[in-house]
Amino acid sequence: MKSAAPVKTVLHRQFSSLSVYNYRVYFAGQTVSLVGTWMQTTGQAWLVLRMTGSPLALGTVTALQFLPIMLFTLFGGVFADRLPKRRMLVITQSLALLQATVLAVLVVTGSVELWHVYVLALFLGTINAFDGPVRQAFVVELVGRENLVNAVALNSSIFNVARIVGPGVAGLMIAYIGLSATFFTNAVSFIGVLGAYAAMRPAEFQAGAARPRPVGNVFRQVGQGLTYAWKTPSLMFFFIMLLAIGTFGFNFTVVIPLVAEFVLKVGPERFGLMTSSMGAGSLLAALSLAAFGRVNTKVLIAAALAFAVLLAAVAESRSFPLTTALLFLFGICSLTFSTTINTSIQLAVPDELRGRVMSIFFLLMAGSTPIGGVITGKLAGSIGVAETLTIEAGICALGVGVALLYRELAGRRADTSPSEPVVNPATELVEPPARGA
Repeated sequence: MKSAAPVKTVLHRQFSSLSVYNYRVYFAGQTVSLVGTWMQTTGQAWLVLRMTGSPLALGTVTALQFLPIMLFTLFGGVFADRLPKRRMLVITQSLALLQATVLAVLVVTGSVELWHVYVLALFLGTINAFDGPVRQAFVVELVGRENLVNAVALNSSIFNVARIVGPGVAGLMIAYIGLSATFFTNAVSFIGVLGAYAAMRPAEFQAGAARPRPVGNVFRQVGQGLTYAWKTPSLMFFFIMLLAIGTFGFNFTVVIPLVAEFVLKVGPERFGLMTSSMGAGSLLAALSLAAFGRVNTKVLIAAALAFAVLLAAVAESRSFPLTTALLFLFGICSLTFSTTINTSIQLAVPDELRGRVMSIFFLLMAGSTPIGGVITGKLAGSIGVAETLTIEAGICALGVGVALLYRELAGRRADTSPSEPVVNPATELVEPPARGA
C-alpha cells in the first residue's frame, strides 16, 4: 500500500496537463489526426519510390513539402501573434483534409502522376507553414506556463504513438488493401481534430489569449521577432544547434525509406516496423520527460551528440534487427532533443513575441528540411545511402560543437556588457536593456 502513493504522484505529474479541459479535447483530436498523418506520410513515400525508384524523387517530394515552410513560416508566426489561434487551426486543418482527399481520389482512380504528388506536397507545405507556428504557440494558451513542459512532452507522446501505429497500419494497408486506403484514412482522421476545436471553451484559454494583438506592417513584425532572437544569446545557442540537426538529422521521411529500400532491401511491412521502432523509442522518452523531465541544457547536449552517433551507426548497419534496435535508440534521442529545445525556447520568450520566435524554431526544425532533403537524395544517388548518412552525422555533431563555442564566447561578452534585450510593452519594439540591469 505504501508504494501506491508514489505511483499516483508520478502518474499525476505525467498527465497533469490532462486536468485542463481544453487540452484534453485537443489531445484526443490530435491523437486521431496524427495517426492518419503518419499513414499518409508512409504511403506517400512508398508511392514515390514505387513510381520512380529514385532517391532524388523522394527527396524532391520532401523538399517541396517543406519549401513553403522555409518561405512562409516567419509570416505564420506573425499571424500566430495577431489572430485567434483556434480559428487559424480550424482553417489549416480543413485545407489539409482537402489535400488528403484529392490525393486519395487520384490514387484510387489510378490517375496519379508524379507531378500530382509534387503539387499536393507543395500545397500541404504551405498549409503547414502557417499551422506549425500557430500550433506551437497555442499550447501555452491551453495549459499555461506551469504545465508547458508536461504538455509539450505529452504532445510528443501522441505524435510518437501515431508514429508507431500509423506506419505499421499503413504498411499492412499497402500490402493487403492498397495505397489509396492510407490517404482516405488520413482524410477521415481530420474530423477528429476539427471536432476537438469545436468543443473547446474559449473562456478557459490561459496565458496570452486575451492580450492585445499586434497590428501594423507584417514585415516589420517579422523583423521584431528576428531581432529579439538575434540579440538573445540563450536563444541563438539553441537555434545554431537546431539549424545543423534540423537540416541534416531530421530527414526521417527520406532517410528511413532509403535505408529500407536500398540498404536493407526490405518490403513495406518491415519498412513500417522500422518507422514504428523509432516511434516507440520516442514514445518512451516522451512519457519519461512528462513524468520526470526538466529543462536541462546538459541533457539537450547529450541527446544531440548521441543522435549524431546513432545516425552514423544506422549508416553502418546491414542487419534489419540491428537497424531496428538502433532506430529505437535514435527515437529516444531525437524526442529528448526536440522536446527539451522546444520547452527551453518557449520558456525564454515573452508572450507578445511567442508566435514569432516559435516560427523561427519551426523554420529550423522543419523548414530547413527542403535543403536537407534534396542534399540527402542527391548524395544518396551519387555516393550511396550509408556514406551520405555518415557525412550528415558528422555535420550534426559539428553543429553541437559550434553552438557550444558560441555560448562560451557569448558568456564572455556578457561579463562586460548586458546581452539580453527587452520588449517595450507599449511599442512591442525590441530594445537593449538598461545599463546596470
